Amino acid sequence: MNLSLPNLPFLNRADDQTLPGGMTRPTWVVVDVAGDYPALNPGNPLAALLNRQDTLEALSARLERLQHAEWLHGVLFRFGSYSAGLSTSRAIRGAVERLSAHKRTIAYLPTLSMPALLAASGAIEVVAPESAEVNVLGLGIEVTYLGEFLKKHGVSFENLRIREYKSALTRFSDDHMDSYNREQLTRLIESMEAGWTEELAAARGVSAEAARGWLERPLSSAQAAREAGLIDKVAYEDQLIGPATQSVSAVIDLLKPPAGRGRTAGRIAIVPVIGTIVSGKSQRNPLPLFGGVSAGSDTVVAALRRAEQDKTTKAVVLYVDSGGGSALASDLIWREVSTLGKPVVAVMGGVAASGGYYVLAAAKHVIASPYTITGSIGVVSGKPVLEEFNRRQGLNPEGVTRQEAGLTYSSARPFSAAQRELMERSIAEVYERFTRRVADGRGLTQERVNELGRGRVWSGQDALTHGLIDELGDLHTGIQRACELAGLPYGSATWTATPKNRGPLPEFAQEAADEAASLSVKAGLPGTGVLMWLDSDLQVK
Repeated sequence: MNLSLPNLPFLNRADDQTLPGGMTRPTWVVVDVAGDYPALNPGNPLAALLNRQDTLEALSARLERLQHAEWLHGVLFRFGSYSAGLSTSRAIRGAVERLSAHKRTIAYLPTLSMPALLAASGAIEVVAPESAEVNVLGLGIEVTYLGEFLKKHGVSFENLRIREYKSALTRFSDDHMDSYNREQLTRLIESMEAGWTEELAAARGVSAEAARGWLERPLSSAQAAREAGLIDKVAYEDQLIGPATQSVSAVIDLLKPPAGRGRTAGRIAIVPVIGTIVSGKSQRNPLPLFGGVSAGSDTVVAALRRAEQDKTTKAVVLYVDSGGGSALASDLIWREVSTLGKPVVAVMGGVAASGGYYVLAAAKHVIASPYTITGSIGVVSGKPVLEEFNRRQGLNPEGVTRQEAGLTYSSARPFSAAQRELMERSIAEVYERFTRRVADGRGLTQERVNELGRGRVWSGQDALTHGLIDELGDLHTGIQRACELAGLPYGSATWTATPKNRGPLPEFAQEAADEAASLSVKAGLPGTGVLMWLDSDLQVK
């Protein structure tokens, strides 16, 4: 965080406050907003030490502390290389809006994009330079289909799915988007754009019709954006910021935690389920080439049990940002949530779909952003078939198996009739169990869940309409609801639950060893044949 003293003639700015000894505190601070803001700081000590990204949790805590800085008059949010998605941007907007209730706030945006504008809309004033890049063109999804490309190289793809909307593997098996996928993605975009225009219209004080016009008749300059009511002022940064000052006293004040954070009344445990859901332990390597981030059922279950056993923990927030993965791992996490003896509030991040929805179906209260991608209640199984590729390359895999259904997942040949029958029966059983879990958790009939399911994705807004969630909000909302269910005051302490010591080493050393070991593991698709998985290429831009 940079500390600066802005010269803002269009604001009613307070004078500098002089401390004993002649030191001066800044009456304004600058908060740089850049990056994609993952939700939580890693609970593992080594991972937290190595984490170089600013998180939504850290930003929210920083802004909460600024609320309590009596010497502070206002905050300038300087958006740099901002890359967060709409769901995260809405959460940042909430944190900025809460600060705006106590302090003057200005957002400075060199690039006017839909996510940045959403995040900045919590500020009292929004400013952009005359030369700002304007990218308010609506949302879109692009999926690259590899079916024809793979066939040219002798590779085909088996794709068994339940049901017609389940598109996780179609980009490998097909060469174009089918009508069902186009239908669901069109509705997803329409819902998210409607949510964006409604929220920006309310924040900017314009009509919904005027806000829709920003997308229907794209703006080309900052001046046009100001005239249309999308921003308040056109100005450069040097017209906002005066000579910088640095004050040790100011920094100390910023670092003071707010009062009322003791653990005497109890606390809330946060258990993250982030990344592909797999059996075994979680992995935190941020590089996809080396496995990416995964939520291991062993790790998540152990964290839930630790929260259960911790006497100071009165409720649990299950934070899910996952497109799913292993059907087995998802069910194991679901079971732990369903049997937990403390209230569980589930909060969805940018995506909580397929297995990512399964794990939270038993939560007492479910929260999502309007821009969350959720649903995808369906099952898929498949494999690449290298039969023609092997023939072209002179390769001849041969196997010996006790029965015809053996070597089911061998890529050397397609499913036999017996193997296909087995797989179709297996995924049908998983789908029946999936819909039953959701029906029980959400108070719906299994027939209704099947109507909403069939692999179809929904926006958080549509999920609320259909009863798949209870409320629109973010992690802050989830913690508040957990406090209510536990009978705790707002502002009670939170902690990120991690598994207890699992070996002879001290806990910190054991976690460090696990973290180091995870860096060497390379993972592709979850190591299972039956998946509850959302297409990893599905990104709204």
